[in-house]
Amino acid sequence: MNWQHAIKDYQMYLKIERGLSKNTIISYTKDLEKLYSFITENNIVNTPVTIDAETIKLFIYDVAKKVNPRSQARIISGLRSFFDYLIFEDYRTTNPTDLLETPKIGRKLPDTLSQEEIDLLISAIDLSHPQGERNRIILETIYSCGLRVSEAITLKISDLFFEEGFIRVLGKGNKERFVPIHQEAQKYVSIYINQIRVHIKPQKEYEDTLFLNRRGKALTRQMIFMILKKLASDIGLHKKISPHTLRHSFATHLLQNGADLRAIQQMLGHESITTTEIYVHLDRSYLKEVVETYHPRK
Repeated sequence: MNWQHAIKDYQMYLKIERGLSKNTIISYTKDLEKLYSFITENNIVNTPVTIDAETIKLFIYDVAKKVNPRSQARIISGLRSFFDYLIFEDYRTTNPTDLLETPKIGRKLPDTLSQEEIDLLISAIDLSHPQGERNRIILETIYSCGLRVSEAITLKISDLFFEEGFIRVLGKGNKERFVPIHQEAQKYVSIYINQIRVHIKPQKEYEDTLFLNRRGKALTRQMIFMILKKLASDIGLHKKISPHTLRHSFATHLLQNGADLRAIQQMLGHESITTTEIYVHLDRSYLKEVVETYHPRK
């Protein structure tokens, strides 16, 4: 079995057997391709079946010079999964990553925006621009529903259940969830559909896609990043933000206003409550305020 064949089979396994998203599969594939490039550049004669722990260690040492510990940990995790797959398929009997030590990394708490900063960002959108209304509702929807950027750009018109007050979201691993959408966001979506999108001719396969570019195709993740980056610059916001910042702010603001962590977990689409706890960090001043407000012996 050569590397190209093994990687292709692994991609199919991740898609069909594990139901992982396209972006996750791309990430796993890139890490395997890095390993293959390392082997080729160093004239190491190894196949996925014969590669040993020493070669993997040399690769990780090389990677450590170029990426941070968090990325190293992700690469090691991806390689471990790949070789576990080969064992599962009876191509190998051992996993060469078993003795690798994963770099210790602390919990990285995502940045968050205040409600005022969210309002400033959205109000800075130029609504006279042809794509202004569309950009406003994209950001409003991501923040109002706590969506991942990939979930927002793949949202479909048939996913809107406004009478019930929900939207249907297809999350990681093609897992479906229903998320509440408040009336203000519903109003903006309706304006966009009836007054803006109606003048765009969707290309084939994008007829049901909610957010379209001028050519009638779905927006890209990069485009949403660029929209946010420009808005942050326009209002003089000196924070490194991304669409995920809006998602994290959604969760943080809900928790600060008394929402239950389990409910937030369901809306974010997290399998584990531990993941939600990482995303929804609270500063010490807020914790102190909670104790002073709700503790029986305050």
